[in-house]
Amino acid sequence: MDNIRNVVIIGSGCAGHTAALYTARANLKPLVLEGHEPGGQLSLTTLVENFPGFPEGIQGPELIENMRKQASRFGAEYKHGHVTSVDLSANPFKVHVGHEVIHTRTLIVASGASARWLGLPHEQQLIGHGVSSCATCDGFFFSGKEITVIGGGDSAMEEAIFLSRFATKVTVIHRREHFRASKIMLDRAQKNEKIAFLLDTVVEDVNDIHKKEVTSLTLRNLKTGKVWDFPASAMFLGIGHIPNTKIFDGQLEMDQDGYLKTKDYVFTRVHGVYACGDVQDRRYRQAITAAGSGCMAALEVEKFLEE
Repeated sequence: MDNIRNVVIIGSGCAGHTAALYTARANLKPLVLEGHEPGGQLSLTTLVENFPGFPEGIQGPELIENMRKQASRFGAEYKHGHVTSVDLSANPFKVHVGHEVIHTRTLIVASGASARWLGLPHEQQLIGHGVSSCATCDGFFFSGKEITVIGGGDSAMEEAIFLSRFATKVTVIHRREHFRASKIMLDRAQKNEKIAFLLDTVVEDVNDIHKKEVTSLTLRNLKTGKVWDFPASAMFLGIGHIPNTKIFDGQLEMDQDGYLKTKDYVFTRVHGVYACGDVQDRRYRQAITAAGSGCMAALEVEKFLEE
């Protein structure tokens, strides 16, 4: 069989680009498949202040573009395209991108996880301007302001508790009367003086796109039907993430939420297939940890191919 790749990387966020850089420097000529969300979640972020090496911070899209250029300089090849299916039953593995089939000796899965959004009329236009799915990324920008967190599970409580370090008040908005959060997380949130709760309430829209910043949320009470504008400087989504793993169903091991299960950091159950970044990390989900695991996956690919 001609033209078998040494390594194919699915995903072009921090994990994918770092894996590309390391495998390219090892002269493995990686092929990076960029997917339907090139750059991953960082491409939706504005200022990134917690990535080491940038004392003044750096714009998310710029950081991603720098990583891409760095990997390309050492010979990484990038291809636009969405992976429709994979066959991991035999090596070389088959990766289907549209009508094309790519054969590869190793595969690095860095396809990430997509934030769950509410699907509001103006939500997407205000991402990075007060609408966020990452408290640790963006919380600092709302120091001294009143903000909201949407959700009723552990993710929402965790976000609210973290954000209470910066905000003067955090209002948790939940569509039900009861929470899905564990007792310990709910207790912590309820004991926090800065955190308030609005129950049986849904968000109808987020305002104001004309000012290019969040000024209020339009809310509706599900029991009374009352609709009103609730002043807030930010809306943080605490309704979880969806790992981009559908194409690996039945081939790689996943947990109940679809995150890939790995052992020793990046190993999947298929020899020669490695997973890194948010597709397998439901705990930390940071740009720097994604980059670190991308490095690990690349080093394991090198070892595998040498052997």
